[in-house]
Amino acid sequence: MDLYTTVVGFFQDGGPFMYPIAIVLGIGVAIALERYFYLSSQTRVNRKDFERILPLLKQRRARELGELTRKSKSAMSRIVADGMNRQTSTRRRADIEYAMEEGLLEVLPNIERRTPYLATFANIATLLGLLGTIIGLIAAFTAVANADPAEKATLLSQSISLAMNTTAFGLMAAIPLLLIHSMLQSKTSAIVESLEIAVVKFLNLMENGGEALAQATATAKRKKAPASA
Repeated sequence: MDLYTTVVGFFQDGGPFMYPIAIVLGIGVAIALERYFYLSSQTRVNRKDFERILPLLKQRRARELGELTRKSKSAMSRIVADGMNRQTSTRRRADIEYAMEEGLLEVLPNIERRTPYLATFANIATLLGLLGTIIGLIAAFTAVANADPAEKATLLSQSISLAMNTTAFGLMAAIPLLLIHSMLQSKTSAIVESLEIAVVKFLNLMENGGEALAQATATAKRKKAPASA
């Protein structure tokens, strides 16, 4: 109970700037949770699809590979599907690489979305804390100017102590947001690197047996075409 009373008193004594800092912190936490669960899900799905796609690529099983990439909604499957589709019309590594890089660029915004906001919110929380402290100090000096000389020192020290609450709260909000931002950036970079590795592996396997894979892909498409019609 004492801790709760202390926290409430600390928040109330900080003045009106404590509320926007709390709002910024709340929005930042909400974004951090959403991004964490999304990136964790993407990591699991992409790793699972990669482990299923790689053996099929090595064995030139284009039909199973095409079915897998059509059913899966992961970024890994989408990029591989783009490479396979381009491979049916050209054998040039550069053309296939461009197609897969285009697919990578299309999925990157979803992976990197909203994470940079956390660093921005951390800066906003810090600046709001400093602004609240400055305004509190201005109000404190104004109030002390007309106070009794014997009480000025006491009133000034109390006012400064309360005014510093907003800076403290701003830093308390900013530091966790920066740490979470760093962690999510690491998860994002790991996902992007795994997708880039998948592109390189696909291109290398294509060079080692690309003609067979392309023919198998084209045959699988022809077998599927009457059913689709």
